[in-house]
Amino acid sequence: IGQKFWETISQEHGIDADGHYCGDNHLQLERVNVFYNEGNAGKYVPRAILVDLEPATMDAIRASPYGKIFRPDNFINAQSGAGNSWAKGHYTEGAELLESIMDVVRKEAENTDCLQGFQLCHSLGGGTGSGLGTLLLSQIREDYPDTILSTYSVVPSPKVSDTVVEPYNAILSIHQLVENCDATFCINNEALYDICLQTLKLSNPNYGDLNQLASNVMSDVSTSLRFPGQLNSDLRRLCVNMVPFPRLHFFMVGTAPLTAFGSEQHRDLSVPELTAQMFDARNMMVAVDPCYGRYLRAATIFRGHLSTKEVETQVLAVQQKNASQFMEWSPNNVKISFCNIPPLGLKRSSTLIGNSTVIHRLFKRVQEQFMLMFRRRPFMHQYTVGL
Repeated sequence: IGQKFWETISQEHGIDADGHYCGDNHLQLERVNVFYNEGNAGKYVPRAILVDLEPATMDAIRASPYGKIFRPDNFINAQSGAGNSWAKGHYTEGAELLESIMDVVRKEAENTDCLQGFQLCHSLGGGTGSGLGTLLLSQIREDYPDTILSTYSVVPSPKVSDTVVEPYNAILSIHQLVENCDATFCINNEALYDICLQTLKLSNPNYGDLNQLASNVMSDVSTSLRFPGQLNSDLRRLCVNMVPFPRLHFFMVGTAPLTAFGSEQHRDLSVPELTAQMFDARNMMVAVDPCYGRYLRAATIFRGHLSTKEVETQVLAVQQKNASQFMEWSPNNVKISFCNIPPLGLKRSSTLIGNSTVIHRLFKRVQEQFMLMFRRRPFMHQYTVGL
């Protein structure tokens, strides 16, 4: 997902696969230094650290079209892998790699003028993303206590699963996210898979398609950091607006338009359609229906040339129409941001970040899967490693 994210935002900023600017809009470079360092000969280098406990993924990224854009020193990997075990990622294999990762983190942090936060992409189902990912979070929280920690966390689903111990890994990780994270954007492979099949009309979606969807959402969420715009918000302001209580920081994300590949040019959605679609359960990146919960807070990001008045009117209309889905003790709880630069290939788009009580259904499903396995104690010996 991280690799796809950097490809997506590089294209939006007009940066080619070698790190050189080839765009045609001065706004692309106005805030490019938020996510990129400017190196020698005008080359832009992502402020990214790529970590895995096995070399295969790192080799695949190096060999990809945008592989040369990353700083070679920022590829960190072990050789043996985590064997899909949270304990190996957290206590043994991952712990051995932690010091070298934090050295690179410190170097990147020293290269910033005003370090505001860290963004972590990881999966909660495997061993590396869950075990090493949460170990890294707790270490960053200890070393950089005043920064904002946000994660894009892929929550496992029994319908789209490739590892039997995913519920163990997820349960052990969620506890760490509650304690050490400021904002968690939940992504669910089941929801991504449904979007690919039903909305994008892909007959046989692969992980590349799912990662592309997730990276588009990450790109939209980070828009107000990367481009100038009206009512822009930074990471800290987003967290202040979105998190009424510190432990309730698990967000679901909806985006529009979602149209079948190849049909984008035949349809230009109006503001009412964009607003309605992003609140629709079918456009959510997690397999839960907002109708069964209530929004504590929400933030919307509109991209493209849009009328501010029309957008505000439509968002208010959705709130009034679905008043039962919003907490009455929190008036005006939907924040709106605008960015004039649309995503690639589209004239306009909208993204919803929702902090809703319905997210408990996602965790409830993981808990049920965990309890089914834990009753019989299979694979428990793998989780005593390092204890």
